[in-house]
Amino acid sequence: METQLASTVLMIRPVRFESNPMTAESNRFQGKTEGSTEEQHEAALKEFDSLVVALRDKGITVIVVDDTVEPHTPDSIFPNNWVSFHGDGRVVLYPMEAENRRTERRMDVISELNDEHGYAVSEIVDLSPHELHGHYLEGTGSMVLDRVNHVAYACLSSRTQLDPLGDFAQRMEYEVVAFEAVDREGVPIYHTNVLMNIGEALAVICDEAIARDDQREAVLQRMRESGRDVILLSYDQLDAFAGNMLELRGEDGHRVVAMSQQAFDSLNDEQRAALDENGDIVSVPIDNIEASAGGSVRCMLAEIHLPKDASDPDEKKKK
Repeated sequence: METQLASTVLMIRPVRFESNPMTAESNRFQGKTEGSTEEQHEAALKEFDSLVVALRDKGITVIVVDDTVEPHTPDSIFPNNWVSFHGDGRVVLYPMEAENRRTERRMDVISELNDEHGYAVSEIVDLSPHELHGHYLEGTGSMVLDRVNHVAYACLSSRTQLDPLGDFAQRMEYEVVAFEAVDREGVPIYHTNVLMNIGEALAVICDEAIARDDQREAVLQRMRESGRDVILLSYDQLDAFAGNMLELRGEDGHRVVAMSQQAFDSLNDEQRAALDENGDIVSVPIDNIEASAGGSVRCMLAEIHLPKDASDPDEKKKK
């Protein structure tokens, strides 16, 4: 059975970071910074490197791969939208709405995980052909996965659609809990991981963003049925990316909750205490990344649940 928490994450270090004009229409969180593209890029690099250091200091293994200069992928810093890695060795590739995000899918990155880091890949599950029909599902941005119980939570939007969602569920043997979620103005929230996260024993969600009462109750009930305590977030906290946190496991087995400084600052004392009791909190200021690209810490982390290759020398030493 797959565990909920990963101890290793993939991060893509950008080479030409900037706000992506092709995603602005559906992502109302982005495009809020001033300054030149060069200034945005330099600020993003400093924030990226600070997050890497903070995670490693807490015992998280961070595999950093550099983005490529060409083709230009302004959102490459968010790899969890194009790929997910699973405990049975399967790797899933996802259909992306913006054309300039589709070239983020890189088989060389998957090969590097196998060849240089000793991870075993049993199958590539390629959902990207759904793009031909105008249907999209942007990875663990579009879905928040309860990996232990095989439940995929998904708020529907132009980037999260039922056809590829059903395809994922069938091929990966997941139950789908789909719902509609909107911001204060009634506009669909573009990615599910902006409003919720599922940890090992704790979950967070901005429940007031779920548009329909029956769907809200169904989502909360399913989360609680899994045995998790649930922290409810407000719209103000949603806007501060408090829903975009990710729970991981350090090398000594302890839980690590990663989020941005803005997200942490938005939490009240009771919420912080619950998170602190659950695990070590890592909060890093990434204001430029959040404001420019409209994503936060969770978006920057693709969890690696792949098994280690038994033929890997480091793995043999353990045995």
